[in-house]
Amino acid sequence: MSNHSPLPNDSVPRSSQEAESQRNSRSRRVVSSLKEPLQFLSFWTAIALPFVHVPLLLQGLDGPHVTAAFLSLLVANLLALYVGHEYNQS
Repeated sequence: MSNHSPLPNDSVPRSSQEAESQRNSRSRRVVSSLKEPLQFLSFWTAIALPFVHVPLLLQGLDGPHVTAAFLSLLVANLLALYVGHEYNQS
């Protein structure tokens, strides 16, 4: 006669395949829970960043610091466009 319990026995180590599967499942859940807020933030950042470019362009890109700031904002805008381009497309 066997004594099967409906509760899991945590004292028995899981196989490495089961543990890997559980980690992958947890990772997928974390990524999917962060995807929509990240796309939302990126979408609206991509809309707002061009308004920050305007004062830099009106001031002129004379100094190396201003040019570096402009290029950094441009790269950030492109990254935000890439990440947020699928926001709210259901």
